[in-house]
Amino acid sequence: MKRILFIIAILFSLQMFSQAIYEDERYVPETDPLVLKNLEEWQGKKFGLLMHWGTYSQWGIVESWSICPEDYGWCERKKGSNPGNYTEYVKEYEGLKKTFNPVKFDPVRWAKAAKAAGMKYMVFTTKHHDGFNMYDTKYSDYKVTDKDCPFSVNPKADILKEVFNAFRAENISTGAYFSKPDWHNENYWDPYFPPFDRNVNYDPSLYPEKWQKYVDFTHNQILEILTNYGKVDILWLDGGWVRKRDQQNLKENYDEKFTENESKNGFIKHRVVDQDPKMDELVVKARQKQPGIIVVDRAVHGKNQNYLTPEGRVPAKTLPYPWESCITSGGGWSYSPDVTYMTGRQGIHMLIDIVAKGGNLLLNVAPSPEGEWQQGAYDLLAAYGDWMKVNSTAIYDTKPIEPFKENNICMTQNKSGNVFLFYLAKEGETKIPAEVIVKSINPKKGTKITMLGAKTPLKWTKEKEGFKVVIPENLRNNLPCKEAWTLKIEAINQ
Repeated sequence: MKRILFIIAILFSLQMFSQAIYEDERYVPETDPLVLKNLEEWQGKKFGLLMHWGTYSQWGIVESWSICPEDYGWCERKKGSNPGNYTEYVKEYEGLKKTFNPVKFDPVRWAKAAKAAGMKYMVFTTKHHDGFNMYDTKYSDYKVTDKDCPFSVNPKADILKEVFNAFRAENISTGAYFSKPDWHNENYWDPYFPPFDRNVNYDPSLYPEKWQKYVDFTHNQILEILTNYGKVDILWLDGGWVRKRDQQNLKENYDEKFTENESKNGFIKHRVVDQDPKMDELVVKARQKQPGIIVVDRAVHGKNQNYLTPEGRVPAKTLPYPWESCITSGGGWSYSPDVTYMTGRQGIHMLIDIVAKGGNLLLNVAPSPEGEWQQGAYDLLAAYGDWMKVNSTAIYDTKPIEPFKENNICMTQNKSGNVFLFYLAKEGETKIPAEVIVKSINPKKGTKITMLGAKTPLKWTKEKEGFKVVIPENLRNNLPCKEAWTLKIEAINQ
């Protein structure tokens, strides 16, 4: 028994060590001056929208993964007429193209809701791993604009074009999610061979011409988006297992999805395959089309990962490079009919926590098969918007300040040296306390402290450790917002 416990402890330590390496030691800084400028501006935006949408929304299932022949929980086949037969299931899944008809698609409403919530950028799924294209590509007929898709006759059939135009009209920066693996393409999953797992189903070193065709296809599609769809601010590449296995990338990186669910019966756990998409070449070509574009080659250590994207989690501390937590607003990444969204309190506190640690929040909302957002998504964004109307100056263009959090009080600092203290309401707490004590910050003598949304200066006194702010009763009874209240300190002792 002791031996088993020892082995478990070692494995846990290795996992934590690999996470620490992933978060602290593997970032390669960008050198392109225009990219660096855009990256700094992106870091100041703090709050973005991610949307996973495709034909899979019709079944209310996880995006793409059910056609992956791996034995993990997220790959389970639960829909269709014969989920027990893999080949028949894939045929039926791909047939969803013939019924995809989101006639209530209204990206203008989405963009207005995102802007009102305080979101400054967005990332949209142009193509997920299943290979279905949400735009008018000339390199595949597995797309929303194909004549066999009923939505192809709709004036809004080129979904990516409509989405980008709607969000740009609200001055929201645009990002294109693109999957490097394409499980529909014959040069990734060659129909001669059965697919084994998420990887290419042949050895690229034995079939170099076939692999080169796939690389060319991938480059052509990405450059097509960067050519035909206006200014794109972020190229957000998923499918990190599609990469060259060099010294930095010999093994799989830490990834939550790979460790959360063990294989149920050991049928297949995904392999490690050298499948080089020639990203260095692609990024050069991409920046010829779109100078200064931010490239995020997710989970691939190297110069083409301009910022890192911890998925489904918030790091425990500040991190020494640009980063963004991509988080679901409720349920999974894709549409589910019975999803429960996070509350306004949960969402606001998460944004504050991430920003206090120096990161950005990319919040996912999944459209329905009809092309709508659920009311729960609008309600959550409205709660963000109400709070951001009062407190956004403490969020945008700020940076962490040590210790970034003290008990339930988070901290940020702006370029002018003002410090913001966010008092996060505890469960059931509807008012800020009459006295707020902070030990780790010392305001300069005579400096002004106010609550955002209220004009009256607050009385404060220096304590043995830190200081104490007094919140008058009339302000406590007329607070400018809910869930978290922000104290602004004009200047502190460094």
